[in-house]
Amino acid sequence: MQRVRTDFFINRMFRGRRARLMDYCWKVDRFSCRPDGMRRPRLLLGGLMVMLGGMAVADDARADDMAEIRALHAEMRRLEAKVEQLESRHGMTHGSQHVLAGRTLRSGGHPSGGGTSGGSTMGQITAMPDLSRLTIGGPTLSDDAQAQAAAENTMTESIVPAQPRLDLDSSSPLAITQTGVDSLPPIFRIGGVSVRLGGFIDFSNIYRSKNLTSGPATSWGSFPYANSPNAHTGEYRPSAQLTRLSVLLQGSPTKDETLSGYIETDFGGAAGTANSYQTNSYTPRIRQAYMTYSNTKWGFHVLAGQAWSLTTGYTQGLLSRHEQLPPVVDNNQIPGIVFTRVPQIRFIKDFGRKWWLGLSLEAPQVAYAANGGSHAMLTGASDDTIASSGTTLLYSNAGSGMLNPNAKYSMDVAPDIVLKGALDTKPAHYEIYGLARWFKAMAQAPNGPIRERVSFAGGVGGDVTVHVIPRYLQFTGNVLAGEGIGRYGPGMLPDATFKANGTPAPIPEIIGSMGLIGHPTPNLLVYLYGGVESAGRRTYNANGYQYGYGVNDLALSSCNVEQISGGSCDAQTHTLADLTVGGWWHVLQGGYGAVMSGVQYTYLRKLAYKGGDGASPTTGGNTIYVTFRYLPFQ
Repeated sequence: MQRVRTDFFINRMFRGRRARLMDYCWKVDRFSCRPDGMRRPRLLLGGLMVMLGGMAVADDARADDMAEIRALHAEMRRLEAKVEQLESRHGMTHGSQHVLAGRTLRSGGHPSGGGTSGGSTMGQITAMPDLSRLTIGGPTLSDDAQAQAAAENTMTESIVPAQPRLDLDSSSPLAITQTGVDSLPPIFRIGGVSVRLGGFIDFSNIYRSKNLTSGPATSWGSFPYANSPNAHTGEYRPSAQLTRLSVLLQGSPTKDETLSGYIETDFGGAAGTANSYQTNSYTPRIRQAYMTYSNTKWGFHVLAGQAWSLTTGYTQGLLSRHEQLPPVVDNNQIPGIVFTRVPQIRFIKDFGRKWWLGLSLEAPQVAYAANGGSHAMLTGASDDTIASSGTTLLYSNAGSGMLNPNAKYSMDVAPDIVLKGALDTKPAHYEIYGLARWFKAMAQAPNGPIRERVSFAGGVGGDVTVHVIPRYLQFTGNVLAGEGIGRYGPGMLPDATFKANGTPAPIPEIIGSMGLIGHPTPNLLVYLYGGVESAGRRTYNANGYQYGYGVNDLALSSCNVEQISGGSCDAQTHTLADLTVGGWWHVLQGGYGAVMSGVQYTYLRKLAYKGGDGASPTTGGNTIYVTFRYLPFQ
């Protein structure tokens, strides 16, 4: 009876060990187990089988049960040592670290990613639990996909990759501009779906030379003129609102298809009770939330949800999470960058991963320039009547349902449409695109019927990223020119004004920037950007004066008169220009995550249209960020 129990224990232990090693051979180095004389784990296992079988059938009196168990453990340890030798010899020399059956295996050198030595990234990683049997309702994967997922889940328990080095070599490092979640290993799996977590804890110290009463997203168009007391005092505003979390879910129905879902959130929302007296109540908000489908065989990709606009530049291709975003701290970027982050549906076709063509239908909104100053085009108690003709307008409504009741939403007729082409070459990435928009208002002449007034707007743009010195210096540039495009610039210049009959009149504008991103060392990134947003004129004459946007018969001398009570200033912004310099220092990295520190300085200049009295109001200001980030997943 005792021998039967011992045989059962030995066979069970050996069977589990053999399955683990076969999974290792298939996942990590599937050719290392071929019986061709090159590598011999299978022959080794066969010999062990023969030896253990002999032990099992031997006479019970010839060996003590505990001695057999000790011999089995000794053979298992010897086999582990053999696997380590095979790893170091074949296929495991890429600077990675794995855990096999709870033992740390190291091969090659892992490049240092922080201020500590390279060995700091090679602390022991414990095996993750096997969640392969945890399932959630949904479509059933194909047999091949299930087999592949099962193999990967088995390996997740036994062989876990180390955390990758935080990469700052890009012109737009994902760990800074987004969350870098794509480079991270899965935390666990649910059925055939891998789950990756990303994000960082952010603490930013913000100083502005003029008081904007603004959080970590600077309102660039709101820098006050001299008539405002806020122009004569600065502000200091520390914030943790830029703390960001993300989740990436991915599954593969077939070898050519990938389904994914991405959610990214920060704490930039402000509830109606938010303040900074004892607590602040700043709330989580959606930054991005979208699903994607990719078919590598067809070169076809679909995105649906809230994401960066297709007008945003990209570092390569046109796929999500490859956007060319400046590595600045400010959540509102810097003037001259083109972007929105809105709900959309997007279709992308790649041709050999070199040529790209994309079409995106994006949620619209229009910012109108209709009021403000003695020559406002809209008059009346409700500010809805055009002064020149008495035409009554309706062009926006307060939100309801799940929209903000304190915000105004434009009346939209169709989505913004973006059509973009891109080319990837070894030295550079190029893009060119067109943007189409439609504006709508409801107008009624005195005693006349209600009419719907619609106008077309749009523009053309381009982006380029050049690897001037590969891995050390990149140049980026972008431009968008057209009418009714103010929404796409961080300065938020207006999109349109109105004609006398109530038809929206798109305002001409140009948005552009250039930047240099340098990498003096693997742990240091520096950048220099310059940008501009400039609006053109769209004016009309009525009752002896001008109205619209860019009028030049306003009295603006009061804009430069200092008044503690805040005097009147009807200036209309002509141009916003900025110069931004900054950098990031990768302080630490290891099994505990990564620590970074960043500094950003921006000088802004704001120029208004010249008034009828000869006054040309200008203002400017300085913004400084000093930021500390902990990236626990990197």
